[in-house]
Amino acid sequence: MEAARTERPAGWPGAPLARTGLLLLSTWVLAGAEITWGATGGPGRPAAPASRPPALLPLFPRAVVSQWPEELVTARRGAALGRRPGPEPLPQPGGGSGSVGKKQGEAGGPSPVGKRWGPGAPAPGKPGGARRSRREQPPSGLERGDARATALADGSKGSRPVAKGLREEVKAPRAGGAAAEELRLPSTSFALTGDSAHNQAMVHWSGHNSSVILILTKLYDFNLGSVTESSLWRSTDYGTTYEKLNDKVGLKTVLSYLYVNPTNKRKIMLLSDPEMESSILISSDEGATYQKYRLTFYIQSLLFHPKQEDWVLAYSLDQKLYSSMDFGRRWQLMHERITPNRFYWSVAGLDKEADLVHMEVRTTDGYAHYLTCRIQECAETTRSGPFARSIDISSLVVQDEYIFIQDMHIISTDENQVFAAVQEWNQNDTYNLYISDTRGIYFTLAMENIKSSRGLMGNIIIELYEVAGIKGIFLANKKVEDQVKTYITYNKGRDWRLLQAPDVDLHGSPVHCLLPFCSLHLHLQISENPYSSGRISSKETAPGLVVATGNIGPELSYTDIGVFISSDGGNTWRQIFDEEYNVWFLDWGGALVAMKHTPLPVRHLWVSFDEGHSWDKYGFTSVPLFVDGALVEAGVETQIMTVFGHFSLRSEWQLVKVDYKSIFSRRCTKEDYQTWHLLNQGEPCVMGERKIFKKRKPGAQCALGRDSSGTVVSEPCVCADWDFECDYGYERHGESQCVPAFWYNPASPSKDCSLGQSYLNSTGYRRIVSNNCTDGLREKYTAKAQMCPGKAPRGLHVVTTDGRLVAEQGHNATFIILMEEGDLQRTNIQLDFGDGIAVSYANFSPIEDGIKHVYKSAGIFQVTAYAENNLGSDTAVLFLHVVCPVEHVHLRVPFVAIRNKEVNISAVVWPSQLGTLTYFWWFGNSTKPLITLDSSISFTFLAEGTNTITVQVAAGNALIQDTKDIAVHEYFQSQLLSFSPNLDYHNPDIPEWRQDIGNVIKRALVKVTSVPEDQILVAVFPGLPTSAELFILPPKNLTERRKGNEEDLEQIVEMLFNALNQNLVQFELKPGVQVIVYVTQLTLAPLVDSSAGHSSSAMLMLLSVVFVGLAVFLIYKFKRKIPWINIYAQVQHDKEQEMIGSVSQSENAPKITLSDFTEPEELLDKELDTRVIGGIATIANSESTKEIPNCTSV
Repeated sequence: MEAARTERPAGWPGAPLARTGLLLLSTWVLAGAEITWGATGGPGRPAAPASRPPALLPLFPRAVVSQWPEELVTARRGAALGRRPGPEPLPQPGGGSGSVGKKQGEAGGPSPVGKRWGPGAPAPGKPGGARRSRREQPPSGLERGDARATALADGSKGSRPVAKGLREEVKAPRAGGAAAEELRLPSTSFALTGDSAHNQAMVHWSGHNSSVILILTKLYDFNLGSVTESSLWRSTDYGTTYEKLNDKVGLKTVLSYLYVNPTNKRKIMLLSDPEMESSILISSDEGATYQKYRLTFYIQSLLFHPKQEDWVLAYSLDQKLYSSMDFGRRWQLMHERITPNRFYWSVAGLDKEADLVHMEVRTTDGYAHYLTCRIQECAETTRSGPFARSIDISSLVVQDEYIFIQDMHIISTDENQVFAAVQEWNQNDTYNLYISDTRGIYFTLAMENIKSSRGLMGNIIIELYEVAGIKGIFLANKKVEDQVKTYITYNKGRDWRLLQAPDVDLHGSPVHCLLPFCSLHLHLQISENPYSSGRISSKETAPGLVVATGNIGPELSYTDIGVFISSDGGNTWRQIFDEEYNVWFLDWGGALVAMKHTPLPVRHLWVSFDEGHSWDKYGFTSVPLFVDGALVEAGVETQIMTVFGHFSLRSEWQLVKVDYKSIFSRRCTKEDYQTWHLLNQGEPCVMGERKIFKKRKPGAQCALGRDSSGTVVSEPCVCADWDFECDYGYERHGESQCVPAFWYNPASPSKDCSLGQSYLNSTGYRRIVSNNCTDGLREKYTAKAQMCPGKAPRGLHVVTTDGRLVAEQGHNATFIILMEEGDLQRTNIQLDFGDGIAVSYANFSPIEDGIKHVYKSAGIFQVTAYAENNLGSDTAVLFLHVVCPVEHVHLRVPFVAIRNKEVNISAVVWPSQLGTLTYFWWFGNSTKPLITLDSSISFTFLAEGTNTITVQVAAGNALIQDTKDIAVHEYFQSQLLSFSPNLDYHNPDIPEWRQDIGNVIKRALVKVTSVPEDQILVAVFPGLPTSAELFILPPKNLTERRKGNEEDLEQIVEMLFNALNQNLVQFELKPGVQVIVYVTQLTLAPLVDSSAGHSSSAMLMLLSVVFVGLAVFLIYKFKRKIPWINIYAQVQHDKEQEMIGSVSQSENAPKITLSDFTEPEELLDKELDTRVIGGIATIANSESTKEIPNCTSV
């Protein structure tokens, strides 16, 4: 079981190995997990779900070494300058009360040569007799002042070849050698020459009888956030020598990731750094040769098919998903807007098609949906959604035979059971653990307040660990009153207890630790990083053996820590080191190898053949090495491990191949094994079975095989209380009693239980999944069959699939009907859509996937669901807003308004619809809008000046707006203008052109009359013939002495009219096109102001109305002979809504639609009359004549 659900990476890229040596905070990135390894924080936990791969994190290059703790910086500097860092600290031995060698400098003679730490040490001359005691260890190379070691530590390259790097060979000592010799393991060292500046590395060694090792080293620039240099190395002799392959992949190619096909490890895939180029390099011969292919997108992560070796999914930086069926040679876009890390291949046994892809897709409105499609048939019409409604964002998880779409952390789906961590509303750094039944549907609470934390990439870390090799054993860190304590269970979370601390410490002194006040606490962060062992580890091939970092005390500590081991599945524990070590399993778990987790250089490792009771010290390199990591698992069959590191701060990567075959004297025989019994505090039955395992006898230095350890005897036990847990809806009271929870009604059968059928009525208990007990209490606690009772429908609900109350007209609206109680098979369902259409169903079976309906008109509809059977009925109502998407809104306002007088303002929406729209009106600098459901509003402006009006129209999720300016004055005068007919031939009828023409006319008037520019406003109307309105405004800040100002204004009007009547106002539109501006004679200078005594102006307005009627008659009678009507009829169809003039606001004014005119063949010679009449018609019909489509016409 892994923390917070970890997917095994579909392609193991070999994690980037950080170039730090001291491992203060190194980070590795895998194709399926993000791992941190540090001296303080410990190995990180993988994300949930795993990233594939995430962006690289800062790994402390040399440029930021000054930010490290001073003592560590001093150690690194000392090594770089060739200083002696002091003697290498040795581990404190574990194992009972055996004698311990004295410290250096203490009184007394040296310990006998070959004495082991712990009881039962063999005599000198026997296998392993050349071992030394602690005080007799020889000084390190730097301590001895070895010239070669000093040169290497100082970064000297004088003795290194330039071609293929440095190879150093260390031979094993002869048996029975001199006492001065230390135990050595055969090893060879190889330097990756030329890569001293590279600060990251990715290593792949598939093992399994393969001698090929691939290493990708990189220089990651943390300022640029990209890889600037890279080197690719390959070994064909298990790491003895390496060949640089930069010339085979391209000398200028910068590589960023290395992937290995999980189903065929001979197939390698390399990705170039996207900052340089987007390409992929493919090898089918374990990296010997490569083919390069250019890409049109930038790959962020890859996901290989679990069965088909050539099928690959690629996730791009712009959140698109691509697929390839020829191992990356050709790619096809599948879908866009994919949620990061939420795409999965088909699951065997769950999906019929092997090429099916599960993915979480984000919509443009921010919702997430679960979709599936086949990689070669992923068009819009072939995509399907197993769940019609939207899902929680970043919630899709496909694991084994389960699909999850809820926001919870899936920890495990092993043995047909789901372990899930859920955070309640009142929890911050803890989660509750829930365990499901075999169907993964009903969950029960297993433990509250399990400790959680966040990794460097923000991933959630759940501190729960499953012990490998023995089912049912879990360790968890629980927060109890602000203290974190470690608990263990032997029956999958039914019962938990604290860990009993060891009886003695490393020195054999008694440990006084009384439960529950004091216990053993462990760090439960597992490591997906192949270069470290993690803080806790166990193996399927070594059942019962658990190694973990922790402490003894009232709570978990992150400072005073040591390494502990259990040989019996967590019942008893022993301390083996008092500092942090990496401990790996050798020879399928038959032996342990440990290496100190230290910022100082090391040259020794420690091997134990008796489960940590005693340790032998071996040298694996002649020069102390800053260790960055080790690769052990891949070489378990060949008995080879590879250690990575550097001799100094400025040296190249060193790869030390360690061959530990020599420490095994022979193959194990039957006499080398012993049996042990699995117990739970003395109880021999664990998970309903009595198990006996075999393991190698302590001290036997023989080599195991792959299947040498395992179960010898397994027999079922009689079922007891501890073999049963509380069923769904029940809670434990006391030790064994399960009672219904307050929210659960045990008498209520399942909703799919129909009258005449039977169902299993729970007794409140269920046997623990994978428990193999028989007889005993099994019959008592087994669910009993009962007949299904009839029930009236209760708790009826009708909802939409996406949970929203808005639907688009002309699109499918899908309704889901839910019922809390009742007989689903014998209940009639009726759904009335509210638009005159209703459907009925005999039962719930046909409507499980939802009921679809298309609304042909917009509006608010009352959707009613009705459920009825012979025992009763129930009703549910939903009010659905059906809208048509709005595309454009036009704000209609007058150009000028009078202060303290109401102004009518309206908004025209395209396309028109009958649906409910919400209008938000913003006037001037107001901070709060006026909200209406009507498209028009009246408003009074209280201050003079230019005011801004904005209208926002909301329809469903759409929100559009338009803004106009209006000039507000105490009074003003206006006059309609017309133009010579040649202007119409050049009128494109667009707002920008009209604005420019208005400015040109304004400048011409100012030039001719010398009237101040701020007292003139010219607005050109849309449509043809071209017409405009001239506004004469009072001077600014001169509203006092109104009568005198009005007289001044009339003088300005007279001046302007004289200039217009004398044809003095004209402008050149283009060379050869002279346009004359006229006064429209039908409305002779109307006066518009706020006074009440202008009867003459009123009479003029009345005459204007009479002339408008005459104009309509003339146009109708002579419509076939009016010029320029035919020419601009089509242009008129494309006009947008525009502002209207102040003199044409009457709703009774006639409106003439130019599209109603027929196309004439001849032109009329009387241009003057036509111009005047046409001008009036255009003013009256200032509204656009474009036919607005109606969204209701579906």
